[in-house]
Amino acid sequence: METQFQLLFDKMKLEMQQQSVEITESITNNIMSRLEEKLIPIIEENKSLKLKIETQEKEIEYLKREKRNNNIIIFGVDETEKTTLELMDMLKKTFKNDINIDIEDNAINNLYRLGKKSIEGNKPRPVFCSFVNGWKKNEIMKNKKHLKKIYVTEDYPKEILAKRKALQAELIEERKKGKIAFLKYDKLVVKETINEKRKRETSSSLLSSDLQPKKQQATASLANRTNVFDVMRMRSNSLTNAPTNKQQ
Repeated sequence: METQFQLLFDKMKLEMQQQSVEITESITNNIMSRLEEKLIPIIEENKSLKLKIETQEKEIEYLKREKRNNNIIIFGVDETEKTTLELMDMLKKTFKNDINIDIEDNAINNLYRLGKKSIEGNKPRPVFCSFVNGWKKNEIMKNKKHLKKIYVTEDYPKEILAKRKALQAELIEERKKGKIAFLKYDKLVVKETINEKRKRETSSSLLSSDLQPKKQQATASLANRTNVFDVMRMRSNSLTNAPTNKQQ
């Protein structure tokens, strides 16, 4: 009797454990499903917010670039002026003498020296120049290599200047290889030279000419094989017809 009661007790214990596990799983599943139902709209809203933030960041970046699009930074201008008008006259004369570009007073939107003046005063501070539109600025940038005493650059943000500085070593390496390489905003652009293009075109044409005779040889060998089979057929036909002719 005791053993039967023990077996019955063990059986009931196992059933209760299984029931508790099932109840726990069902409760957990219900809770998870309800949580998922509540989390789905939050996740979707989070995705839409991320997309909006990315779009706004792109718009801000575009506006920043547009704001600086008509600006240039000029290095090497002697710091002898007393007023902004004198500085403007100096730049106008330099651009006219070196690259034959006339700059009207109303073409410049803003003009000033960058940074604090050093006590020694040996090195002139760079000049910030903002044009009303991009025409004059683009004209100057196209001809800046002909400037004699001054040097002109784009007005880049600090983070873009850091990226361009980091790309300088790679730019020099690509140019040493004989390739056309230049920096476009914060990207390194590498192009093939005319000689490299000609070499590639010549090698590809040579490969195609090498492949063509092989194809012709393959087709010729196939033709020869067919001719051999024809000859063999003709011989077999003649052999089969020979005895019948003799009997006749």
